[in-house]
Amino acid sequence: MRPMQLITILEQEFISTRAGHHTPVMLWGPPGVGKSDMVREVANNHQAPVIDIRLSQMEPSDLRGIPFRVNGSVEWAIPSILPDNQRHGAEGILFLDEITSAPPTVSAAAYQLILDRRLGEYQVPEGWAIFAAGNRQGDRGVTYSMPAPLANRFSHFEVDTNLDDWVAWAYRNTIDERIIAFLRFRPELLFDFDPAHNPVAFPSPRSWEFAHRALQKFDGHPQLLQGALQACVGPAAGIELNAFVNSLDKMPDLDAIIAGDEVSVPDEIDLQYAVAAALVGRAIRAHDAGDGEITHGRILEYARRFPQREMGVMLVSDMHRAIGEAIFSVPQFSDWAQAVSDVMLYES
Repeated sequence: MRPMQLITILEQEFISTRAGHHTPVMLWGPPGVGKSDMVREVANNHQAPVIDIRLSQMEPSDLRGIPFRVNGSVEWAIPSILPDNQRHGAEGILFLDEITSAPPTVSAAAYQLILDRRLGEYQVPEGWAIFAAGNRQGDRGVTYSMPAPLANRFSHFEVDTNLDDWVAWAYRNTIDERIIAFLRFRPELLFDFDPAHNPVAFPSPRSWEFAHRALQKFDGHPQLLQGALQACVGPAAGIELNAFVNSLDKMPDLDAIIAGDEVSVPDEIDLQYAVAAALVGRAIRAHDAGDGEITHGRILEYARRFPQREMGVMLVSDMHRAIGEAIFSVPQFSDWAQAVSDVMLYES
């Protein structure tokens, strides 16, 4: 399932705790596809805390607590990591990450916590959602087969990668526009993981964020940049990204485009992707500054100049996902939409 769809599901499951309809959710997927990020995004949307418990690093007593004697009987000290209204608040997310890497003895200790929302005398607060995530057995991680009693305590969703969803996330999180343009140009490299070869570094949504950081740190050190990018996304993808970045000195003048000058579209397809990504970035910054109509109009005018109209459709679609319905009120939008109506209706 696409990340944007899963975020909506997690949102609804979080909200459902208020009405008592919450079902614990299990997210399945290979490493690096953003399972943990989706959970944290939902928490951030509601300004709610996340308690991230890595079951793979725990012993059964870490969940159950430690026994102690009181007046001739044994009671259990509740672990402080578990959600508590007074310490953590009335609402939040209990996130059981790496659950498929937990030994069976630890998984067994989590059964009651997940389904019954209690563990011995401890009760999970009513406003807390329970989400979990783990790798599949074919992903070459340290995984155990999930026991049927534990599996039956979750609703299960598999995380797919989707370039449009990643691009929308990347613009929201100010990922370097050169990386967005590169992945529009080479979409198959968003996620390229072959568990049979068990690579150390490989392209994934997580590692492209690492590549973004590498560009910020090593952009001024060209002799180091390629190696830094390869360390993040693997040898082949790192070489391609470095070559793509080096080709961008042929980019047209973006300021001239925004000023409304007659600027030609580059012939090279990779530069067209780079121009489109950079213009979406300009559109977002203008929108955030509160003076976007002129900038958005000039970008729409330029979008009509692409010889391949699908490129202009991609540019405007990314703008729409980034700035929302504000694009519809720009005078040039109707002219652009009419010019590409056959592409939008039949080919997009």
